[in-house]
Amino acid sequence: MDYGLLVIGIFLLLVSYLVAVKKQTWLLAGFNEKNIKNKSLLGKVTGGVFFLPLGLLVVIHSVIDYPYEVTVLVVTMLVLLTITYLFINRRLLDK
Repeated sequence: MDYGLLVIGIFLLLVSYLVAVKKQTWLLAGFNEKNIKNKSLLGKVTGGVFFLPLGLLVVIHSVIDYPYEVTVLVVTMLVLLTITYLFINRRLLDK
């Protein structure tokens, strides 16, 4: 069991809860809040589509050990980040 990954996974799940449920969008860095149309939907998308699956995957990977574990985590993170980024840029930004 990798305790470092477990702590990171629990932290990601906590951030997911704070962003998606409690609407703490100030935790998200790198966007101008004035340009976002719907901050509630932003919280649901980033918390539910990016942080929640990534946190669950990291927690599962902290218990299970197999070859190419790091590659799977990095590829999954990049895919989730790309999906989230495209959705936010196409649906939530005022242009």
